[in-house]
Order: sequence, then structure tokens, then C-alpha cells
Amino acid sequence: MSEPSTKPNRVPLIVLAWAWVVLPFGYGVYQLFLKLVQLFG
Repeated sequence: MSEPSTKPNRVPLIVLAWAWVVLPFGYGVYQLFLKLVQLFG
């Protein structure tokens, strides 16, 4: 591991991995917000 991970072919994989985590999490937060509005609104 003499060089940092600056290889451009790994960037789409990293973006896809983050999207795989962030998109369902964001959807869950959105659904939680809708339920909270129904509950307290």
C-alpha cells in the first residue's frame, strides 16, 4: 500500500456503495418524518 487509493476505476464503486447505504437511509428518514407529521400534526 505504497500509493493512496487514487485509482479512478474505484470511484464509481465507492459512489455506488455510498448510494446503496444513503438512499435507503434517506427514504427511511423521509418516512419517519411523514409519520411524525401525522402523529403530532
